[in-house]
Amino acid sequence: MTLVMQLFLYLSAYHAGKKLHWSMLNSVLHAPMSFFDTTPLGRILNRFAKDIDLVDSALPTSFASSLNTMISVIATVIILIYGSYFAIIALLPLAVLFIFIQRVYVASSRQLRRLDSTTRSPVYSNFGETIQGLSTIRLEIIANVLTLATSLFAVLMRDKLSAGTVGLIITYAMQITHSLNWLVRMASDIETNIVSVERVNEYSQLESEAPWEKPDVKPPPHWPTQGGIQFIDLSTRYRGGLDLVLKNITIDVQPGEKIGIIGRTGSGKSSLCITLLRIIERTQGKIIIDNIDITDIGLHDVRSKITIIPQDAVIFAGTLRFNMDPFGTYSDEEIWNVLELAHLKRRTFTVENGLHYQLTEGGENLSAGEKQLLCLARALLRKSKIFVLDEATAAIDMETDRLIQQTMRSAFKNASFNNCTSITYDIG
Repeated sequence: MTLVMQLFLYLSAYHAGKKLHWSMLNSVLHAPMSFFDTTPLGRILNRFAKDIDLVDSALPTSFASSLNTMISVIATVIILIYGSYFAIIALLPLAVLFIFIQRVYVASSRQLRRLDSTTRSPVYSNFGETIQGLSTIRLEIIANVLTLATSLFAVLMRDKLSAGTVGLIITYAMQITHSLNWLVRMASDIETNIVSVERVNEYSQLESEAPWEKPDVKPPPHWPTQGGIQFIDLSTRYRGGLDLVLKNITIDVQPGEKIGIIGRTGSGKSSLCITLLRIIERTQGKIIIDNIDITDIGLHDVRSKITIIPQDAVIFAGTLRFNMDPFGTYSDEEIWNVLELAHLKRRTFTVENGLHYQLTEGGENLSAGEKQLLCLARALLRKSKIFVLDEATAAIDMETDRLIQQTMRSAFKNASFNNCTSITYDIG
């Protein structure tokens, strides 16, 4: 029976923890950029690490142990009452006192856990241990009073009780000390660890960015076919209450145009880029791509049609082929063609291992220039109608800068790319 009960508890906890983790992960991944601007990375990691660990490991153990101990306490009380019904006179007031102390302790320990989860300060940990010790001392006193009362009743009723019954009653009265201590500890652990569920649930209900897809409003399958972009009276800010970073911007980028946007630091160049990708939403105005207002369609439909090459190259742990084509959409021949276009086909790592060359996390086994050229090749592989280069050559050497510009010029002469629209920020 105990095995079945524990199996049920652990399976229930497993499914509950899995559901909570997925709900929080989905909520964080779809949170607006303003959330990441105002929330430290350590706080987010703390929810996914410490709080999820408590939900997965500590809570199931506390529930199972608390249930077992409660059954043991109930059985002990029944035996005490069966041996001497006068024991109920001592049990009732002591039970009231026990519940009072337990509630006071749990309330304080729950607040301490909430503070500890927020600050991770050793001061709160030490204070929590001190409070826990005080509750143990008080419960020892209650249990000793119960043992004394049971012994007195046994003496008063010695004519009606056998020696064996008296021994049984006193033994169980002494045993209840440990059970009560453990029951309070497990009950308080449940109460304090529930704070982690509360914190996880808080991140599961974050404000979400715009819908990922709108099934009832879908662009044509091959949209955009031309790549024309219109910024009409566009104003935007990073979040409510802040000043506008773009104000009344109007730009008409014709299909196939290659334009550069130049300005000092903080002038709003990158803000225009992330507004185009709807990482931040416009405050007023419109962005129209091939006669479709991008705010009328889902985020995926917008972002999947725009290729961006950022300043900081993003490389994943895995093979060269996986980094070029993670979804297995393109043939090896197509990948080799863009690698040659990006001047990577004859690099040492491709000559020796081909597309099976293993890249480390962040591309640590590549130079900064090679990483940027790899990102360029990956972007060219998609053959998007709209290319955005956001200071793609700002952190690389002059030779790689030359190769990137040569690659872009060669690509735009190719029939596959000469009709695409390119927006470049601060490229020399």
